[in-house]
Amino acid sequence: MARYVRFDEFGGPSMLHIEHDERPQPSSGEVRVRVHTAGLNQVDLKILRGGPSAASYNAIPPCGNGNDFAGVIDQIGGGVTDFSLGDEVLGGKRMYAQADYVIIDATRIIQKPDALSFEVAGALDIAGRTAWASVNSLHLTADDTVLVSAAAGGVGVLAVQLARRTGARVIGTASEANHDFLRGLDVIPVAYGEGLFERVRAIAPRLTAALDNQGPATIDIALKLGAPGSRINTIAARGHRADAGITGVGGQAATLTDLAEVAELIAAGDVVLPIDHTFPLEKVREAYDYLMGGHLLGKVVLTLV
Repeated sequence: MARYVRFDEFGGPSMLHIEHDERPQPSSGEVRVRVHTAGLNQVDLKILRGGPSAASYNAIPPCGNGNDFAGVIDQIGGGVTDFSLGDEVLGGKRMYAQADYVIIDATRIIQKPDALSFEVAGALDIAGRTAWASVNSLHLTADDTVLVSAAAGGVGVLAVQLARRTGARVIGTASEANHDFLRGLDVIPVAYGEGLFERVRAIAPRLTAALDNQGPATIDIALKLGAPGSRINTIAARGHRADAGITGVGGQAATLTDLAEVAELIAAGDVVLPIDHTFPLEKVREAYDYLMGGHLLGKVVLTLV
């Protein structure tokens, strides 16, 4: 028998529970992955609550949960030639990832670099693709000063590092507990809360770009400090100040090749993705409660092996 996370009605983390079923079997073109780790994302909570996010992903309870996973291929369907039994892989499958086994088309996964831990690999699909695509959308150079919100979160912590690799000056908003970590990445930290505009302006009287991972305040501050709307990208407040030409490039704009490049950068030690906390699969409710608490450094991951 195999475990998987399921919810039978929309709501909060208390709706999540563990079910058991027969081990699934791959069809032609598919592989079966024995999942070792599965990452949590804020979008999981949006889907769980129902509404527009659930509708956009065709989530109709009862259904599974999660997207990001990493594990080992233990069965291969007909016609698959790019992978072998025992290969360590990572990827994403919406509403199926938090399970002992994931059946997935072989064209939707990538090899896990040997030096990349399962914990990080299992947390990488959404954050890695989103950070890569959003940073690339701004075409940053060494002449830029960019504001990145939620700079210690799963997407933000990757985005600030990818932005720094372009030579840009990077200012990152984060809770004070994470400021030393950001300084270690050569990012200028600034605290959230009242007076944020004044604190950012004291560091940089003029911004040329912004990456919003938190909400409208980042967009408003960037516009006030001179960043053109076309160089402000948001994944958290799409539609806000649409009149200014704000862009909303997210993970859908990244390819598996892009994800593989992020994975290789982390494996080489050129980029880091901290794991804030791990929980066993049986504590999936507690894991999401922890995620909802905010002010995390990096990602939260479920362990299954």
